[in-house]
Amino acid sequence: MILRAGVLYDGTLDAPRRNVDIEIEGGRIIGISNAGEGTACDRSAACITPGLVNAHVHLEMSGEPDTMAAVASMSQNQRVLRATENASKTVRSGVTTVRDVGSSYGISADIRDAIQAERIPGPRMRVCGYVLCMTGGHGHFMGREIDGPWDARKAVREQMKDGADCIKMIATGGVLTKGAVPGVAQLLPEELVAGIDEAHRHGLRVASHAIGTEGIKNALRAGIDSIEHGHLLDDEAIELFKANGSYLVPTLTAPTCILEQAHRGAQPEFVVRKAQALADAMAANIRRAYEAGVKIAGGSDAGTPYNYHDNYAYEVELMHRMLGMTPQAALNAATAVAAELIGLHRGVVAAGEPADLLLLNDDAGSNIRALREPAAVIKAGVFVGT
Repeated sequence: MILRAGVLYDGTLDAPRRNVDIEIEGGRIIGISNAGEGTACDRSAACITPGLVNAHVHLEMSGEPDTMAAVASMSQNQRVLRATENASKTVRSGVTTVRDVGSSYGISADIRDAIQAERIPGPRMRVCGYVLCMTGGHGHFMGREIDGPWDARKAVREQMKDGADCIKMIATGGVLTKGAVPGVAQLLPEELVAGIDEAHRHGLRVASHAIGTEGIKNALRAGIDSIEHGHLLDDEAIELFKANGSYLVPTLTAPTCILEQAHRGAQPEFVVRKAQALADAMAANIRRAYEAGVKIAGGSDAGTPYNYHDNYAYEVELMHRMLGMTPQAALNAATAVAAELIGLHRGVVAAGEPADLLLLNDDAGSNIRALREPAAVIKAGVFVGT
């Protein structure tokens, strides 16, 4: 198959190429060349980009206004069905790779394996299984509660046994758990160190939910690979990010959607209140981190209130609007940088890479909203959407 792009953004920060042909064979890109006059192509598009990469999703959650109540009401079978539906929505919207950072009963691993076997449609996946939290801590309703360093190591081993290929630890309170204060540290430094060391010994990367300042720095000092949210980071945390090479996944969409839909009155009061308290600090602090050179990887926390799996393009728009990224830099964060963090492929349009591509009706570099409605989605050289 040969695709012709009026403009090609390859996922890097290199200048876009214009009027090029992308040749695909066996599900991979085998060459990129200048479009020749009279040369036939199978499909053309005003703009082509890599498939999007969402480094923070929860496939079992579907944007319900009361997350804790929704999770509590679902049987295991209902969770499987919900995750299957959301995997299909995800890939059809243009997100061809995700990291599921919190699921129950080994469901995300089974979904990943079914997608790989081509039994169901969905994106490429990394999965962490249960989140590792303190007893009664944030996320306990979808978590493995741990107490002490050796229990942290055992919990990591349990997730591996159930098919996890990454781990998530909860370093602070959060917005969606009743009684959990986002700014307060939860897992102890020694618990984080033990869990991260155990995962790294087996080649697994570790993400940490961390909103509060102390918890962010506890996780960074413990050797975390990525901080999820990071809204109350400070200057010392920025230096730790840079020294460690850790990624920041800001999930701007999650609190933004909560506040944009607060007028509906369907969300618990404590959720709206906590999101409101973080909103201003989130934008200012993460923008400062980006400007200081911290690696920003795209991730939306899809599945949280009103934050739908087929709306990842909004996260790219928010990185542009809130953080001051150029559209191309925001696209880079949501493709190559997020892919680098996840570790399945490079997230770029280049020879030898998987043919995961978005065909757009407009130039995403001048109109970032073009990502919202792709003309076509290709995964592994096969049209999967539109």
